[in-house]
Amino acid sequence: MLFLLPLLNLLCAAPPLPTAAPPVVRETAGLPADALAVTVVVSALASESSAVKVYFYNVRETFLVPKGYAFMRVVKPAGQRQVRLPVQLPAGEWAVVITQDLNNNDKVDKNLLGIPTEPFAFSNNVRPRLAPPAFDDCKFTVREPGQVVSIRLLGK
Repeated sequence: MLFLLPLLNLLCAAPPLPTAAPPVVRETAGLPADALAVTVVVSALASESSAVKVYFYNVRETFLVPKGYAFMRVVKPAGQRQVRLPVQLPAGEWAVVITQDLNNNDKVDKNLLGIPTEPFAFSNNVRPRLAPPAFDDCKFTVREPGQVVSIRLLGK
């Protein structure tokens, strides 16, 4: 179960949630003007009101490294069990990590063994077993506009 420690380090290093409530409230880095429209759909949310954090990675060596993501967004579900997040991504390989902060305390809660007690997910619906997933397991390739990346959140 120690495989989740790198994920916990990443999530604990995330910036605090903003108080504003628009559907997309934060982006940590700019993207080039030639980026392609991609929609990330996160389903099976554990809460219809708790913040969903979506971390985007495009560098294999910084995958799951604290603050190693290219950018992140925070989305409120607005009474739904699914969120649709439109983003602009440059062509290439990307991986996504998602968490849902059920008690809105701006951290990933964990049990005594350090295992997250709040929902999380990876692109390609990778389900970690004994170790954190690799970038290659989670990556998808952005080639054209209009792609949809569907991810099902793992329950708590």
